Amino acid sequence: PSIIILMTSFLRIAIVFDFIKRALSLQQVPPNQILMGIALFLTLFIMWPTMETIYNDSLKPFSSGEIGLEETYRRAESPLRLFMHRQMAGDAANIRLFMRMRNLPKPVSLADVPTYILIPAFVLHELTVAFKIGILLFIPFIIIDMVVASTLMSMGMIMLPPVMISLPFKLILFVLVDGWSLLTMEIVKSFR
Repeated sequence: PSIIILMTSFLRIAIVFDFIKRALSLQQVPPNQILMGIALFLTLFIMWPTMETIYNDSLKPFSSGEIGLEETYRRAESPLRLFMHRQMAGDAANIRLFMRMRNLPKPVSLADVPTYILIPAFVLHELTVAFKIGILLFIPFIIIDMVVASTLMSMGMIMLPPVMISLPFKLILFVLVDGWSLLTMEIVKSFR
């Protein structure tokens, strides 16, 4: 299951949700199980067309005895490969990196990229994208932290933890901009 999760949108979503939790300085709310549950259902939502193709083109014919196990694997692999490649469109640096590490020639098309190269390249790409989104998420909340810390210092209240004062302001900002809906919409739109 974990290998299959690495080939879907789950990785990016889970990391972005963890970043927003840290940016808001939240320790226990919402619980990680809730965030992972939301990430799982968003993954199902995003991956549904790919899963539908896999079911119709490989699992359904296999269960009715029309094709063998090898053909089922080949047909199931193709939509996942296409999904992973589509996410990396315009950024083949990770594919080139793994191709160089294996001393393989530069690929001309997706068919030239072995799956054992495509999967780790996709994982690195997803980590990079998730971290870029995380940086953008942190910026407004870091500004709030800095303003609160500066204000407390100027008032001589150095013993009061800035997080205690900045947390309500962060939550107010997040709620006012409808943060969960906005974040979810932008995550879904970030997939091609």
